[in-house]
Amino acid sequence: MSTRSARVVVMETRGKGRPAHARSAGDVLVDLGVDPEQGLSGSEAAARAASHGPNEIRGVPPTPGWRRLVTQFADPLVYLLGGAVVVSLAAWALGDDGGLPWDSMAITVIVVLNAVIGFVQERRADDAVAALRRLTRVEATVVRSGAVTRVAASEVVPGDILLLAEGDAVAADARVIESAGLAVSESALTGESEAAPKGVEPVADDADLGDRSSMVHGGTAVTTGRGRAVVTATAMDTEVGSIATLLDETGTQRTPLQDEIARIGRLLGIVVIGIAVVVMAATLLRSDIDDGGDVVDVLVIGVSLAVAAVPEGLPAVLSVVLALGVQRMAAANALVKRLASVETLGSASVICSDKTGTLTRGEMTVRRILVADATVDTTGTGYGPHGDLLVDGVPITATSTATADDVVRLLAAGALASDARVVQRDGTWQAIGDPTEAAIVAAAMKAGVDRSRLDRRFQRVGEVPFSAERRRMSVVHHDTASADTHALLVKGAPEMLLGRCDRHRVDGHDRPLGSDDRLRWIERTDALADGAMRTIAIARRDLDGSCDVADESLEHHLVLLGVVGIIDPPRDEAIVAIADAHAAGIRVMMITGDHPRTAGRIAVELGITDDPGSVLTGSGIDALDDAGFDDATTRVSVFARVAPAHKLRIVRSLQAQGHVVAMTGDGVNDAPALKAADIGVAMGITGTDVSKDAARMILTDDDFATIVIAVREGRAIFHNIRSFLRYLLGSNIGEVLTMFGGVVLAGVIGLDAVGGVVAPLLATQILWINLLTDTAPALALGLDPPAGGLMRRPPRSRAASIVDRPMAIGIALTGVTMALATLLSLDLALPGGLVAGDHDIETARTAAFTTLVFAQLFNVFGARSDRDSVLVGLGSNPTLWVSVMVAVALQILVVHAPVLDDAFGTRPLTPSQWLTCVALASSVLVVGEARKAVTRATAGPRHAEGHEPST
Repeated sequence: MSTRSARVVVMETRGKGRPAHARSAGDVLVDLGVDPEQGLSGSEAAARAASHGPNEIRGVPPTPGWRRLVTQFADPLVYLLGGAVVVSLAAWALGDDGGLPWDSMAITVIVVLNAVIGFVQERRADDAVAALRRLTRVEATVVRSGAVTRVAASEVVPGDILLLAEGDAVAADARVIESAGLAVSESALTGESEAAPKGVEPVADDADLGDRSSMVHGGTAVTTGRGRAVVTATAMDTEVGSIATLLDETGTQRTPLQDEIARIGRLLGIVVIGIAVVVMAATLLRSDIDDGGDVVDVLVIGVSLAVAAVPEGLPAVLSVVLALGVQRMAAANALVKRLASVETLGSASVICSDKTGTLTRGEMTVRRILVADATVDTTGTGYGPHGDLLVDGVPITATSTATADDVVRLLAAGALASDARVVQRDGTWQAIGDPTEAAIVAAAMKAGVDRSRLDRRFQRVGEVPFSAERRRMSVVHHDTASADTHALLVKGAPEMLLGRCDRHRVDGHDRPLGSDDRLRWIERTDALADGAMRTIAIARRDLDGSCDVADESLEHHLVLLGVVGIIDPPRDEAIVAIADAHAAGIRVMMITGDHPRTAGRIAVELGITDDPGSVLTGSGIDALDDAGFDDATTRVSVFARVAPAHKLRIVRSLQAQGHVVAMTGDGVNDAPALKAADIGVAMGITGTDVSKDAARMILTDDDFATIVIAVREGRAIFHNIRSFLRYLLGSNIGEVLTMFGGVVLAGVIGLDAVGGVVAPLLATQILWINLLTDTAPALALGLDPPAGGLMRRPPRSRAASIVDRPMAIGIALTGVTMALATLLSLDLALPGGLVAGDHDIETARTAAFTTLVFAQLFNVFGARSDRDSVLVGLGSNPTLWVSVMVAVALQILVVHAPVLDDAFGTRPLTPSQWLTCVALASSVLVVGEARKAVTRATAGPRHAEGHEPST
């Protein structure tokens, strides 16, 4: 058997019914009916392709554009507006005004605008996701009829012999039959950050996916070595296929904002119908109905009331505000695919995050170096040569010369015993080959080792590659400076190497390795492992005479040079972001495929937990019933060695407890949980296409800190949504109560003296008010800068209504005040009533019309907060001031422009009448400020609007 590979011989022992990873490779080859040297014949491959189908994961057909557009109208609020259009058209058709149905046309334009905004944003997001995908076509190298050939991955069939080399993508699930240092990156499938070594030896039947060293899986990539494998499963039968099936069975979660707006739409529909029916009935009872024209007038009043009650601008304003939030998030490296998802992050109470590349840098780094007489710490992260090597905080160059020499010898030997390289591309240092080996090369560069100079002097003449069984690799180098000088360099797991060493390097000399020395090395190495570091021991042996062959028999009488501790370090910005999330009342959980000890230690460094042992593994999850698991998710914040089904179960458990869950991930194994979460967040750089498709948001910089920035943006959006809801609903209630009070209290305010069916305001005036105040000012409220302290307040509960009790009281009080002020202005102008006036109905309506407009404009300033005085940040939103000034100018134009008087039934007002209208309208602001003062004086600790204060 070759020393550079482990060739499998077909064996007679069979084990049908057991998984391929637990059976000998020979058995698998026999069952699949294939010779490992000849592979399948062309005809047999074609027959299997016809039987099994193409090696492709079944995808979801793209949604046609027309269907996407139609779904934009599937909302209870839009249904309500549609009903208003129909009723308005009916009233217009029965009337005899001869004009155009302006109200119906205006509502239709708003509904269409809302749909177009949502459609365009989703189309842009989909285009951006498509741009993030890899455009390369995946191919595989196979043996067919004894010849090596390249085929499309989709043409691979069960029984194909795959040839695997560094950099290759694995096309399907396959049993390893030959391995020469083969290692595969399975992070997309298992979440494990380190490359997994692969060998031919079978493993236990119940081995976790990440521990199946005898298998390679589709969707992974070879990082080092080479090998052969026989394909055992393709398409939907692969591990990736099983995840795709789980993904298909996972429903898409509606956002809390979608649910809340739908609830408001349904509630408004009931209120509108109820009030309209009551008012029309009251009008019919109180008025003298002489003919069909009076009936039409009553119907017009009902339509006017419906128009007044429905916040026509709400869908469009909501879409515009969310779209602007999407753009701001995109500038902060967060791509949101659906508008309604923008606010969800602001409501998140739990962020479940993957570890590798999100919370950590995704770059292996030597953090600590052990030599016999010193422990050396390194600074700098990643694969660049930037950083120092320190002993007790002092650079090794300033310590003893012997110690520095020992460290340089150790790292130089580690670099020579590695196949990896580090290169600088576009200003960044990148690893070529195994990340762990690249970390050692980078550390050697920090120590001043010139790799190119090293390679020129020391030429590799033989090697015994790393394998899962050996857990070490050896190389023989010839020192060209001396013809007869050869050295064996070995690196690998300390527990495998220490027993082969009989000496160690101490203070520049080789000393015998006694039992006490061994014990101390074991203790120091264990301390590195307890710190979540991967430990690599490096040793050497000087060979007598020339030697150009490496063999396992040479791996004895070694000199231990030292041990390096390697880790994927936490991102500094992630540590700060997690602290910010905790201050905002958001729990951060780590869910990873890594080893529990690694996950626990990294979680402590990040600040996720203070107990590195408080980690729940996938096998531990399987042992818990639903009640026990729900209890575990309330206590445990770190989950390791988890499968896709475990991640999905964690998300659903948290949601069942009332949490709004944000889930991050980059692998295929993350996709089901990403889809089930309230908002799934995929990685744009390292993320797979499957994860990007399943997520609602994509981080284009793969940085956890970006999530916290997006949370802050989401909270600001929610605050502004509450502001314009407070404004729109308060103003519309004012309009409704004005119409209702005008009919019910007609005798009190003098309207019944006019005769006939008389409404306090005309339908055109109500439409004008809504067009004037429900759009630009409401939109300007959506542009308010974030309120102070947003990230020091707890997230809102999933069960909490966007319109909570305090907000509802404020809205009702605003509406009542607005209606009373408007009806009083009407009474002041009309003869009779509480206060006798001397003006006709047109002038009285104009005064009431103007008072209601100005009351709503005053309300826009009061609606910015349910607690803070209107004076707080009064000048922080210039857009709001512009929208109000434009509205004032347009109202003056409607009142005084002769060409508009007939259209809107208005008459010019005197300066004193204007002052009266403005004074009455300002009562909305006065009453609102008084209520806020009482709230501030009696309420507890300040909290986010709509949130309960933290306890």
